Amino acid sequence: MNNDSCPPSKAGAYPSDCEVREGYRQKVREKAEQETRSESWLRTLPKAKAIKLLLLDVDGVLTDGTLIYSHEGHESKAFNTQDGFGLRMLQDSGVEVGIITARSSEALSRRAKDLKITHLYQGSSNKLEAYKEISKKTGFKPFEISYMGDDWLDMVLLKRVGLAIAPANAVIEVQEMVHYVCSQSGGHGAVRELCDLILHSRGEHKKLLQQYMSR
Repeated sequence: MNNDSCPPSKAGAYPSDCEVREGYRQKVREKAEQETRSESWLRTLPKAKAIKLLLLDVDGVLTDGTLIYSHEGHESKAFNTQDGFGLRMLQDSGVEVGIITARSSEALSRRAKDLKITHLYQGSSNKLEAYKEISKKTGFKPFEISYMGDDWLDMVLLKRVGLAIAPANAVIEVQEMVHYVCSQSGGHGAVRELCDLILHSRGEHKKLLQQYMSR
């Protein structure tokens, strides 16, 4: 094996550690290139390419919907680290991220701060008003906005955006109206799947993957 970063070993010698590592990386690259996607995924790519703003519900989307209360009445939520990394990559590629949720939670405020999410709307019983405010603030058109929701409260936004997405755990009425239903459930990688979809559509996914593999 001959690689610019790995000088070739002498004839008959065992491969160097560098060559072995590069061999594993090459296998990963080849596997990624051969990766197949569902027809639904492929059909969604053109819509995903236009997205400049991703909006998310929380319970059932960024979490699995479970609510945990302490004896003192404090509410806890569990977030997925892969979702968080996907959102960071998406923001680095130039896509803005926002959250609209009917509930209010200190845990969510902290998570949004960690992820540098500036469009945070909690306690929004009327999600449409929050959506209109964000649209006006950013200037993005409906076809440039994506939203992921899992229940009836989200339908008012799902029918307005250019890319409507549901996690695998979404209620059937939501699944039937969206452009794409993730293979993963909320809190278990659905948001990461959507981030990957948008990154693929923009031609960013493979480039980012190669950057991390070459570190």
